[in-house]
Amino acid sequence: MNSPNSTKPTIGVIGLKGLPAFGGAATAGENIINRLKNDFDFVVYAVSSHVKPGFMPGGFRQKVFKSVPLHKLNIFLYYLRSAIHALFAENYALIHLHHIDGAFILPLLRLKYKVISTAHARTFESGKWSAFINIILKGNEQIFLHLSNCVTSVGKPLQETYQGMVKKRIRYIPNGIDVSFLKDVSDIQSRSGYLLFSAGRIIPLKGLHFLINALHRMNSHEKLIVLGDLNQVAQYKSDIEKLSSGLNVEFKGMIRDKTALFDYIRHADLFVFPSISETMSIMLLEVASLNVPIICSDIKANKAVFSEQEVLFFKSESEDDLTEKLNWAMINPAAMQKKSETALHKLKANYDWDKIVVQYCDVYKEFLN
Repeated sequence: MNSPNSTKPTIGVIGLKGLPAFGGAATAGENIINRLKNDFDFVVYAVSSHVKPGFMPGGFRQKVFKSVPLHKLNIFLYYLRSAIHALFAENYALIHLHHIDGAFILPLLRLKYKVISTAHARTFESGKWSAFINIILKGNEQIFLHLSNCVTSVGKPLQETYQGMVKKRIRYIPNGIDVSFLKDVSDIQSRSGYLLFSAGRIIPLKGLHFLINALHRMNSHEKLIVLGDLNQVAQYKSDIEKLSSGLNVEFKGMIRDKTALFDYIRHADLFVFPSISETMSIMLLEVASLNVPIICSDIKANKAVFSEQEVLFFKSESEDDLTEKLNWAMINPAAMQKKSETALHKLKANYDWDKIVVQYCDVYKEFLN
């Protein structure tokens, strides 16, 4: 139940794939662990492809499996190895599983453990996978919902969807921001004259093509900086590169260092978030926490967090409306800044990780008892 030389319950964490975080789910997991490590011992299962070389975790252990070259096999083996190690090499008080992708290991984990599972997204909606893989992922979702002892969702709309699918209680626990970090960025005056798009994995669902087409419609000479991994879908990468011809677009790739990432964000004139589907974007929260004006799609997940007083919405998938809203934002910077300040105030009041992790702590204690 407990780690050696400790009276604290030990929780095995599967699905983050490695810390320090450079993705949304891993960022959430990292914040949970860092704030609850005085109450619980954590063992984070990781794979070497997702771990920063030389990183020494403080206050938790990290079990790192060697990666294999094929990405899909790499992640499948990661989940399977984690489950086998948890069953035969450890004796945890609980398991916390992140992502529905790994739900296929739940039948193994439930042989020995109670499992708290957190949904970060419906992966089959990403547009990244084949029809066959999506069938498997939908089956995974059913396993996730029915075999987990407790299911939490980081997004309110997804929580409501899941609640309509099963009788058990689905708990909404949102993502958050690190309020202590705001002391360093509260007085932001410097803008560097560029628009910014950022996503960990740049796939069709993230909507970068809508933004690029809107810039073409505007005959814009504005600089657009694109942050994120564009190598996820080969055809989409090719399409984006062709679409960008004639525009002032800089592709910076994946920025894993948080300080460097936030530096790009805080100096942007405007952050554009044209995603077609989200659960609850940590990227959007982080941008708002840096007091940067936002244009975002009017999908349910975004409107569940922000209002029209806090961001400028455009009709999802509408290049015409995005073009109109971009034009308006560029000639009304004071109004956009007022929206960003209102959004920042909301985040401080309602999305502070220090307050949110209390809900995870309560869930852990409930199922420990």
